[in-house]
Amino acid sequence: MNFQHLGMVGYGEVGRIFAAGLKDRVAGASTWDLKFETPALREAPLAHAAQAGVDACTSMAELCGRSDLIISAVTASNTLAVAQGAAAHIRPGAIFLDLNSASPGTKQQAAALIEAAGALYVEAGVMTSVPPYGIRVPMLLGGARAAELAALLNGWGMDVKAVSEQLGVASAIKMCRSVMIKGLEALVIESYTTARAYGVEDHVLPTLAETFPSIDWGRQGAYFFSRVVQHGQRRAEEMREAANTVREAGPGFQPFMASAIADKQQWVADQARAGFFAGLGKDARWQDYADRLLDAAPKP
Repeated sequence: MNFQHLGMVGYGEVGRIFAAGLKDRVAGASTWDLKFETPALREAPLAHAAQAGVDACTSMAELCGRSDLIISAVTASNTLAVAQGAAAHIRPGAIFLDLNSASPGTKQQAAALIEAAGALYVEAGVMTSVPPYGIRVPMLLGGARAAELAALLNGWGMDVKAVSEQLGVASAIKMCRSVMIKGLEALVIESYTTARAYGVEDHVLPTLAETFPSIDWGRQGAYFFSRVVQHGQRRAEEMREAANTVREAGPGFQPFMASAIADKQQWVADQARAGFFAGLGKDARWQDYADRLLDAAPKP
């Protein structure tokens, strides 16, 4: 593999990090995002791309026409739509690396579209939050060319491991982990906020520390609240894909927990969109977030 031009689909938090971290590994780097088509939303990302030295494309067709390595980093609900859009324009032989948090079934559908166009599809499971790690965030790859691509990306300074030639394995690992991690976030938010409402948090948290002494429950709680407030919409979409992963595991196996987690994440995201957390700083305590949620809840 020898890539000359990187195309980044999605120029949000993850897309910006990967574009900045990888652009010097290739001759050129471009990006395209739906926000570029919306006058009210495009000014900030276009300015950021220009400052970062990443070319902003006017369409998916333009990006695909330039790129021999395309990385898709969008919200989970747009995983298949991006693959559909790229398949109409992607160059034969190009690699399409799908970073999105989607179920094995969704990734397999995306792969079928890309490969029908003569390009090559590799799935990725991004195994933790990107910002602390940058391009060295641990990732699992799957697909027929996963091992070859992993070797190249590791040479670029990434932390990538090929886990299977079969599509869906990397995504299954990612989604099963998400049920646990996003579930912990949802449980902490529900437990802590309820404890706050009853005034019993000073009794509840010490019992958690007694059972799991390696965790700083106050600090961890604040982190969970802040991440869901900031990224709850993205997390809710990911958990709907996790619910699809559970369904795909077998007939009659229902995603009761994954669906509930998605609902809790979505509810917090809705409160954030409504402005209930406005003014909270990055060092806000979990109690500050919980109080805002209690203010947001309808009173009996």
